Amino acid sequence: MKKAVKYILIIGLILGVVYATSFFISTNNQDPIQYVSENPVRTTIERKTVATGKVVPEDEVEIKPQISGIVHEVFVKEGEVVTTGDLIATIKVVPNEQSLNSALGRVDNAKIVLENSTVDFDRNKQLYDKGIISNQDFIAVELRYNQAKQELVNAENDLKIIQSGTAGRGAANTNIRATVSGTVLTVPVKKGDQLVESNNFNPGTTVATIADLTDMIFEGQVDEAEVSRLSMDMPLLISLGAINDKTFDAKLRFVAPQGIEEQGAVQFKIEANVVLDTNFFVRAGYSANATIVIGQKKNVLAVKEALIQFDEETDQSFVELELGDQEFERRDIELGISDGIMVEIVDGLTEADKVKVWNITEPFKKKSDEDKKKKKKKRSS
Repeated sequence: MKKAVKYILIIGLILGVVYATSFFISTNNQDPIQYVSENPVRTTIERKTVATGKVVPEDEVEIKPQISGIVHEVFVKEGEVVTTGDLIATIKVVPNEQSLNSALGRVDNAKIVLENSTVDFDRNKQLYDKGIISNQDFIAVELRYNQAKQELVNAENDLKIIQSGTAGRGAANTNIRATVSGTVLTVPVKKGDQLVESNNFNPGTTVATIADLTDMIFEGQVDEAEVSRLSMDMPLLISLGAINDKTFDAKLRFVAPQGIEEQGAVQFKIEANVVLDTNFFVRAGYSANATIVIGQKKNVLAVKEALIQFDEETDQSFVELELGDQEFERRDIELGISDGIMVEIVDGLTEADKVKVWNITEPFKKKSDEDKKKKKKKRSS
């Protein structure tokens, strides 16, 4: 009898171990995560690229002096609005000693020639009046006399230009005036600075820079991978770093024919006309980003890009379809355009399919103050 009980206990223990083992194996084979699924949706997908750059005035005019000299006084400040003809600055002329000496010598020489021509003219005038010389001879003498007078005037005007900067005829001026209307962006000179005149061999010293801030353009750069998709008059959306929650419409007007290599990447310069809002004051040089739509498809079947998986060996894109309760199978698909969030499904899915959300993340649960107190109390005990 005792042996029979003993055998029964042993058999019961063996059956218990077998049952526990099978339960443990079956439990381990079950996925602890309960997956959910999503249906593909119809939507519009836009592929965009962003060009970084800045907004600058359409035209910036540098005001330069017509003569060399020293700044006597500056009448404008940065930020002031001026109109054509407004006085910007005045110049004090400092004559070059060599040029001054040459001009003085030319005046003296012209006076000597004029005195001689005057004596010759007076003598021949008397002879002409008496009929001793012909009219042709007298005209030649009179011509030399008039030329001598004009040479003296020219020499004296040249001397005035060298000494004071003007001969009184507007050929040169010590007053520097605005040549266009707009806002003064920079005034890089101050009283006492030396100025160099603008001529064929020298650009000259810039006294002020003037621009019309109501006519702005966007200047930026686009990567070579995107430049082939750009076309003239494409719409852009400009966002400025200095003005939050506001965008400005723009229209592409220029794409550079040649790229510039920067840090190993080839960039192409672009320009776009910006439509300004009178409620916002846009300053020259604001940093800006231009959003350009380079591809768009409407009413296409799409899923979230996060649901797509790729085969490690073939790089084939696929998703997992729900067959039943927590039962899924692989389905290869063909992808189309993507905006980084949603991706177009060209082939492989229908709107009725349910796609597995395979990368579920557990929400972070914040412990309550009571749990923290209990944990702290437990540690102290």
